[in-house]
Amino acid sequence: MTKIKERIIKGIFTILAFASLIFLVGIIIVLFREALPIFKKIKVFEFIFGKFWYPTYDPAEFGILPLILASIWVSTGAMLICVPLGVGSALYLNELASPGQKAILKPLVEILASIPSIVYGFFGMAILAPFLQNLFHLSIGLCAFTAGLTLGIMATPVVCSIAEDALSYVPRSFREASFAVGANRWQTLIKVVIPAAGSGISTAIILGMSRAIGETMTVLMVAGGAAVIPKSFFDPVRPMTAAIAAEMGEAPMGSDHYHALFAIALILFLVTFIFNVIAEVVSRKYRIKLGLSG
Repeated sequence: MTKIKERIIKGIFTILAFASLIFLVGIIIVLFREALPIFKKIKVFEFIFGKFWYPTYDPAEFGILPLILASIWVSTGAMLICVPLGVGSALYLNELASPGQKAILKPLVEILASIPSIVYGFFGMAILAPFLQNLFHLSIGLCAFTAGLTLGIMATPVVCSIAEDALSYVPRSFREASFAVGANRWQTLIKVVIPAAGSGISTAIILGMSRAIGETMTVLMVAGGAAVIPKSFFDPVRPMTAAIAAEMGEAPMGSDHYHALFAIALILFLVTFIFNVIAEVVSRKYRIKLGLSG
C-alpha cells in the first residue's frame, strides 16, 4: 500500500513538473508566432534601433529605441538603489544584528517583498512624485528618476532576502577559521563571508535586476508615459513593459501594432532569460570554486 501511494505521489509531481515545462514552451511558441509577423513589415535592426514609436500614425513607426532606453535608465536607477541597500541590509541582518533584531527585521523584509507592485505604484505616484517635483523644481514628478527610485525601493527586499539566505548558508567554520588566524570581524566579512556567499549575492542582484526590467504596473503609474528618447533622469519615459500594458488593450488583434507589442514582449522575455542564465552560470561557478557543488 505504501509503495502504491509513493508511486501516485511521484506520478503527480512528475505531471506537475512536465506541465510547467509545457506551459513555458507554449508561452515561447505564442510569443514567436505573434511577434514574427511584424518583421515582415520592418527589419529587426530598424525595429530595435528606430527612434520613433508612433504605432497609430499613418504611416506607423515602430522604433522601440526610446522604450529600450527608458527601460535601461529606469532599471539602472533601481539597481543603484537596491543593490547597496539590499546587500547592506542582508549583511547587517546576518552578521551584525542581534537575535532579537533579526527576529523583527527579517519578517518585515519578507512582508515588504510580498507587497503588490501596484501598492508601490500608488506610493510613487501619490507621495514620491509630488515630493520630488517640489524638491527639484521639476515640471512633472512622473519621470525616470521617480520610476527608478520606486523600483529600487520595491526590489530592495527581494535582493536583501535572497542575499541574506545566501550568507546564512556560509559554514560557521569559515568564520571561526578566519578569527583563528587573527582576522577581525570586518576582515572576515570582506575576505571570507562575502566571497563564500558570492554565488547567492550575485544571484540576488541579477534577479533583482530582472524584476526591475520586467516590472509593469509601477513604471506604468510613475514613469510619465512619454515614448521619447530620454535626455536626463528627470524626463518622462515609457519603458517596454509600460508600453505593452498601456497599448495592448487598444491595439486591434492581428494588426501591425498588435504584433509589434508581442515583439517587445519577446525581447523582454529574451532579456530576462539571459539574466537568469547568467545568474545560474555565476552560481555554479562559485559553487565549483568553493567546492560546494554536489
